[in-house]
Amino acid sequence: MKITPSARVLRMLGEIEFDEWQCIAELIDNAFDDFTEIHRSGTPWAGGYRVSVELPDSTQGQLVITDTGRGMTYDRLERAVRAGWSGNDMHDKLGLFGMGFNVSTARLGKRTRVLTTRQGDTEWIGVEIDLDRIGDDFEAEDITEPKADPNEHGTRIVISRLHPTRARWLQKNGSALRNILGQVYSWMFLNRPFELWVGGFQVKPVQHCRWGDDRSVLYNNKERIPAYIEIDQKLENGLACGDCGQWQLTDRDACEDCGSDRLTVRERRVHGWLGIQRYMHKHDYGIDFLRNGRKILRWDKQLFTWRNPDGAVGNEEPEYPVDLAHQGGRIIGEIHLDHVPVTYQKDAFEYGDRSWRSAVEIVRGVAPLLPQRAANLEYEENTSPLALLFKGYRRNDAGLRYLVPGDGRKPIHDDTRRWGQEFHRGNPAYQTDERWWQAVEDHEAAKSRGKNSKAAAATPGKPDEAAVMEALGFDGTEISGPSSPATGSDETPPDAQEQAPTAGGESAAAAPAPETRKETRQERVTRYTENSTTYPALSRSFGHPRVGFVEVEARRLTAGGLTDENLHPTPVLLDQRGGNALVAFLDLDHPIFQRFGADPADLLLAEIAVLLRVQAETEWSHSELIAAIRVESLPATALDAQMISAEAQELLAEIRHRMATELDRSGEPGKAFQFLSPDELTHTEHTMIANGKVTRTTDLGASGEFLLHVPALFLVRLVESLPSLFMDNRVFQGVYEGVASASARRLSLTRTVGYLSDVATQATYAGASLPDQLLRTRLSIRLLADDLTEER
Repeated sequence: MKITPSARVLRMLGEIEFDEWQCIAELIDNAFDDFTEIHRSGTPWAGGYRVSVELPDSTQGQLVITDTGRGMTYDRLERAVRAGWSGNDMHDKLGLFGMGFNVSTARLGKRTRVLTTRQGDTEWIGVEIDLDRIGDDFEAEDITEPKADPNEHGTRIVISRLHPTRARWLQKNGSALRNILGQVYSWMFLNRPFELWVGGFQVKPVQHCRWGDDRSVLYNNKERIPAYIEIDQKLENGLACGDCGQWQLTDRDACEDCGSDRLTVRERRVHGWLGIQRYMHKHDYGIDFLRNGRKILRWDKQLFTWRNPDGAVGNEEPEYPVDLAHQGGRIIGEIHLDHVPVTYQKDAFEYGDRSWRSAVEIVRGVAPLLPQRAANLEYEENTSPLALLFKGYRRNDAGLRYLVPGDGRKPIHDDTRRWGQEFHRGNPAYQTDERWWQAVEDHEAAKSRGKNSKAAAATPGKPDEAAVMEALGFDGTEISGPSSPATGSDETPPDAQEQAPTAGGESAAAAPAPETRKETRQERVTRYTENSTTYPALSRSFGHPRVGFVEVEARRLTAGGLTDENLHPTPVLLDQRGGNALVAFLDLDHPIFQRFGADPADLLLAEIAVLLRVQAETEWSHSELIAAIRVESLPATALDAQMISAEAQELLAEIRHRMATELDRSGEPGKAFQFLSPDELTHTEHTMIANGKVTRTTDLGASGEFLLHVPALFLVRLVESLPSLFMDNRVFQGVYEGVASASARRLSLTRTVGYLSDVATQATYAGASLPDQLLRTRLSIRLLADDLTEER
């Protein structure tokens, strides 16, 4: 068989940069192209659509890729292995350039053996390409193999004498290879009956963990923005060359690129969806772009940057996730662009092609995503699908407003990411978004309870009875009754009522109380379950590798109190379920939390430690065990300076935006700008230049945007200097002009500024701090977040 071009060129092809998975995918593409043709024809296909990849078991092993396609004729096989030949349609196929086979096989190994057969053929036919033996003008010897069953069909590629580095990667990374291929071909696995097996395991589609079609947020209390937006826009049909694939002007009779007259009218369509991931991630977010069902770009983020067409080269403005940079992003999507040309490596589109630019305009629009920036540059408001999601979900506040799960005080990103891992592992309990939604609702309920408690504390509804009686001249003995322990709960154990001493002696015995049935433990647990909601912050796996783990569902009581096995009031109660599952009920109205400020996690850890210590029969002390479980199961609660600094910076980013918006709304940016000292102005300009915003430094002070770049401690001074611009529910809830006395104004302002100063200091100086200092800053972060107004 004649192999062209020369063997030297074939060896050079193997030096083209292709990752190992790209080499495998190139060979799979050819099989899936064949499958697609069969599937579209509607012909019943015995044996199914299956591609199997056998990985090498050593560096001296071989890689085998087998498919159940139609097989090839001798002529077709000769063209398929010839470098540079392409008989594929440039618009309907995955294998595009006719070089993929040669590049992939040459990069993986030095000897490739291809065997193919069709249904009804009497034998397998093939060719072997040995790059060490082959010379210029070498004609490979045809090979044949006997065929056991005439109904066999398909193609088998055997690559041996593998390059050691790639062989080791394939030998050790079967799982990673399956994961990558599961992403690349996920749409095909979900929409076509194709199967791919790698190393004896079937490759599963890697799906997006997104909010359901029916979820949405209410923007500005008037605009409902869904968490899932479908896109389906047909463009005007185009004229494409059947040989080189280039699009032509519609009045052409011949291709202006290659001269071919094989011009056909083809559909051009942008379709797919954009949505919101259930969790935030630093890397795994962005938009997937597909061509003919195969992902070309995964987690692509280029549409989140705005490029000013009138600006200088490099004048690019990252717009998402600027506010949420610490936690990452969550806008995702899958967009099909079958008409847009791709690069030969199939890892990018031809970005200079006008069909790509048209698709970008449909998905993200031409204006900036930030409404204020668009207005400043005299653009109309961007109403594209991406801009709509950006407007509705770009911020990070927990609760219904942005569809972010929380614990009543803050977002629970670590938990939602952990639930996302369970989703990708296929855990049935995490396949719907119900757990994330429940955490959003629980956050709102806890937040509402917190507000009520705060209001009750500010306006006590009960008089100080002791003070009143003392004022009336009673010494207390006249009104004192039988002493009882403080329970922190209105609940009185049923049997305690029966056994309580009575003051009436015999008369009481003569009139016994009506007999009441004692509540069983199961009935109590059922009552606790009905009167409680999930507490996401402590619902997780607890334990340590040395003593084992338990799966805990934490539930916060919404009514009544808890009693233990002896009907004594308790703040935490464990209820063991099947296997290693537990339900932990928490009574957060118990005095240990309300009066002493105890952390619910500490008491829950103490209960779990007792249980695990008995089960594991460990010699660890209780305190040692509690410490170990906390480190293992609650790492996010550590007083880590970097982590707290990141939380402070994230909250400050939110405050900067709100203060800047308030300045623009009040028309006072110029007044605020005057408070900048020369050093602070220099710092602001340097920060903007470092972030690529050189051109924005020319009109500093014209709008409130300069607050996004000023030193953090300047925000503190600005609030102190212009409190009427930011207090009284403008940015902070604290009253200022709403009270008459000057002392009350100072007290309210000092409280807000104190929290803000702690947060700004930590965001500015992220060095080592004492645990007490970090604890104070973490509390200030929570208190200041509570003091922020609802966004208008």
